Amino acid sequence: MRITGVRVESYKWPRKRPISNGLHTYTHSGVGFVFIDTDEGVTGIGIGATKRGVVGDAIAHFTPQLIGEDPINVERIWHKLWVPKLVGRRGLTTRAISAIDIALWDLRAKVAGMPLYRMLGGFRSRMPTYIAGGYYEDGKGLKELQEELGGHVEAGAKAVKMKIGAVPIREDAARVKAAREAVGPDVKLMIDANCAYRWYEAVQLAERVAEYDPFWFEEPIAPDDYEGHKRIAEKTTIPVATGENEYTRYGFRDLIATGSVPILNPDAMVLGGVTEYLKVAALAQAHDLDIAPHGAQEVHIHLVSAIANGLILEFYPKYMDPMWGSVYTETLTLNDDGTVSPPEVPGIGLEPRYETLAPYREE
Repeated sequence: MRITGVRVESYKWPRKRPISNGLHTYTHSGVGFVFIDTDEGVTGIGIGATKRGVVGDAIAHFTPQLIGEDPINVERIWHKLWVPKLVGRRGLTTRAISAIDIALWDLRAKVAGMPLYRMLGGFRSRMPTYIAGGYYEDGKGLKELQEELGGHVEAGAKAVKMKIGAVPIREDAARVKAAREAVGPDVKLMIDANCAYRWYEAVQLAERVAEYDPFWFEEPIAPDDYEGHKRIAEKTTIPVATGENEYTRYGFRDLIATGSVPILNPDAMVLGGVTEYLKVAALAQAHDLDIAPHGAQEVHIHLVSAIANGLILEFYPKYMDPMWGSVYTETLTLNDDGTVSPPEVPGIGLEPRYETLAPYREE
């Protein structure tokens, strides 16, 4: 089997209303596909690509190196593309490699005739899950926050996450208090600052909200502030979770070495794809650390379900995206016990729904 072509398609659509986290506001959503075609008619599909900008240019740069390669040889291809003197190490070019690598693993699993999670280890088929939400929105006060998070619990969620970091600490402490009151004492409540704080501000926030029993404090500070993570861990009993902006096994090696992050949030669309994700998961397992991946539930349901140290899946519900359920032929839903199951189809399950995506295609 040989790679004969690489194609990119990207789609973008407006949200019903903008949402904000500790540092950023999002007015649109979207998806970018990379398709890897072969001479045997099997096509691998990855996500995280873009038609325009650095990622699209990087994929175009990599394409001649991919043509003629056997797509099963993911390790060979990864190291062929990741050449830090020229591309890779961190940033958008590594994200381009990630999209390609995800497509190669989708293709591998299709050739094997297996869902990716089973091909990678198949540790479980029902994954504990939390609903990601609690964003800042215009007109959204404590009552609306409580209605949102409480609604997730009524729908069967056993864990929920909310954003912090965009308003003064005392206001966010009140928001966390309101969230705990809405979900009750038995539902896991995660808080996520998206790197909005300095280390001492994160400590101040942690002191104010510890009584509301957060399950974790995600991305309290900038990802490269390893010393700051140490200081936070020394001063709070709330577990720190981070890693969604970390790259490759080398970045996670250094993050783990701080001894301050018991829960890692790797993102296969960022760190280097499935190939690198598996190395990070094994490195974490050797240190008895848990994996709770960030983003792209369609990909990460396979990756977190495959490993023994998978903790929980991040899940974005329908209200977060007007195209929810209309992007892929396979749509993940909550089971009645608050878990999510990987789709039992060969590969990952990223086949696009072209009939609904067509109006939003970027040229």
